[in-house]
Amino acid sequence: MTDRPSHVFHRNARAVPPVAVKGDGVYIVDADGKRYLDGSGGAAVSCLGHSHPKVIEAIKQQLDAIPYGHTGFFTNEPMEQLAARLAQEAPGDLDRVYFVSGGSEAVEASLKMARQYFLEIGQPKRHRIIARRQSYHGNTLGALSVGGNEMRREQFRPLLIDAEHVAPCFAYRDKRDDESEEEYGLRVADELDATIRKAGPDTVAAFICEPVVGATAGAVPAVKGYLKRIREICDRYGVLLIFDEVMCGMGRTGHLFACDEDGVAPDLMTIAKGLGAGYQPIGAVLVHSKIFEAIRDGSGAFQHGHTYMGHPAACAAGLAVQNVIRDENLLDNVRTQGAALRRALEARFGNNANVGDIRGRGLFLAIELVADRSTKETFDPARKLHAAIKREAMERGLMVYPMGGTIDGRHGDHVLIAPPFIIDQSHVTELVEKLGDAVDAALAA
Repeated sequence: MTDRPSHVFHRNARAVPPVAVKGDGVYIVDADGKRYLDGSGGAAVSCLGHSHPKVIEAIKQQLDAIPYGHTGFFTNEPMEQLAARLAQEAPGDLDRVYFVSGGSEAVEASLKMARQYFLEIGQPKRHRIIARRQSYHGNTLGALSVGGNEMRREQFRPLLIDAEHVAPCFAYRDKRDDESEEEYGLRVADELDATIRKAGPDTVAAFICEPVVGATAGAVPAVKGYLKRIREICDRYGVLLIFDEVMCGMGRTGHLFACDEDGVAPDLMTIAKGLGAGYQPIGAVLVHSKIFEAIRDGSGAFQHGHTYMGHPAACAAGLAVQNVIRDENLLDNVRTQGAALRRALEARFGNNANVGDIRGRGLFLAIELVADRSTKETFDPARKLHAAIKREAMERGLMVYPMGGTIDGRHGDHVLIAPPFIIDQSHVTELVEKLGDAVDAALAA
């Protein structure tokens, strides 16, 4: 960073981060020439690294053709092609795609779409949204309202809409010793049933959850049977099921859609991050045919919209990303290198007295830090262990995604690991070595 003053309102108002000047595969290079292995894809975004020539060329070609055309007047070819690809690959009857510019926008759109659907079919009392505690669905007010992270919600609470929150599916923390994982999953899923009945089934519009919880809890997958029971409960009461796959979807777990591994399809699905892989800002809502048809045959239009939805260059990037994932068989690499990364993490941290859990799917993994492994007691939040790990990792040329508040928005620390799909064994080795050194240094401080 040069000595010139910054007029940017940075995420940390007390610090200016290094200046990124070049992308080189799985590395980012700063203005001083220091190289950082991207062990988290930024925020699980950069699934193809930072310099894939085919994606960059697709964006350039689209800019040469036409950079922007408002969707109130025109469609465009990249948007049509990307929608067709996503509809072809999507689970269940998700056959329409509503494009936006990111994950929070996608969640906002899905909530409003759920509400309008019930108006269209003559059930105007349905307006309640149920979500899970310790979830994250975005930072805009509607998304923050349904999110269950209390730390993020607290200061904005007077601005938020009402939403009900039920138990997460977090086996490491909440499963009893006298029950199997499947029994535990059914128990916490049934809390949704009780909450719907208490609220009044004819007032509930949707239940939203992440199939694999991302930033706030650290790569926590649903246990076997949980999502199927959730689907059954939603069907029983006519409630729409929304899967938020903004972080865990688009190949991150080794399946194009995370819910594919669970064999469950939602009524609405939000995607973003890996959809454009960081080359352009883009997100989307995948929509069940019954919802689209109700709006088409009813009022005729979804009462919603954004200036940059369906942006031609963004859709060109998204389509190119999907082509690369298919053509280079990268889902196979996610599964192969994901297994190798997990083995390496277990070898490095399996006997660490301060690592309580190693979890996740594919290249979406996390370690949870504890003060006492036997009791799962957390570190004092005032210590800010997660921040120390990030600082130590950056010193060593490694980007990972540590977070605090793993359990309740205040207590607990974890490190999310979500490298690009193009990593190889040498990158896995470098990542785990540098992470191990960073964790050791942070714990010793």
